[in-house]
Amino acid sequence: MSGTLYGVGLGPGDPGLITLKAARLIGGAAVIAYPALEDGDSLARAIAADLISDGVREIALHIPFVVDREPAQVAYDRGADEIAAALQMGDDVVMLCEGDPLFYGSFMYVHARLSGRFDVQVVPGVTSVTACAALAGLPLAARNEVLTVLPGTLPDDALRSRLEAAQSAAIMKVGRHLGRIKAVIEALGLMERAVYVERASLPNQRVMPLGEATDAPYFSMILLTRGNDPWL
Repeated sequence: MSGTLYGVGLGPGDPGLITLKAARLIGGAAVIAYPALEDGDSLARAIAADLISDGVREIALHIPFVVDREPAQVAYDRGADEIAAALQMGDDVVMLCEGDPLFYGSFMYVHARLSGRFDVQVVPGVTSVTACAALAGLPLAARNEVLTVLPGTLPDDALRSRLEAAQSAAIMKVGRHLGRIKAVIEALGLMERAVYVERASLPNQRVMPLGEATDAPYFSMILLTRGNDPWL
């Protein structure tokens, strides 16, 4: 019989935010898979390191961090093939994923390749959106409010039109796009509502008004909410 593939969400970075179910699966795994940079570093593995048992077989998916999608697709193809081989041998595989596996998570690309052939189960994790809101102390939505989640990679016109229609918004993947995102938000007169958060839940986390942010890592976010106004 084939093994089961578990896509396990680890949360935004603090190992204390790993769920009990995820911890149990990681601790009992014989095969662990995870995304990694081309130089071998893996944030996912670092988050779960204390839970990984000695002697575990590890499958690292080395994902090129480039704009062109083709190199990453090749890496996911190769990683999925290696995971499939382990599953066909009857081994369960636990794939680690920062945040939530199916919310901008790398696991979704492996899921798309293998879910039609094997038993695949997903263990959700704390998302970066909720982690950033918790750090900033900002409610995201209540009652009939609508939260809009946007990638910062959107073109200016698309970002502007979606923010104009939003009640509350979370802009992810800020990074090198910080300057132009700030310009769009300022042009809309929303700077007073905007909070910048980076590396939420990690030791070097930071939160500040957007106007004070001058540079941003990839793991950063901008929240636009009603702030401290009461929810009626």
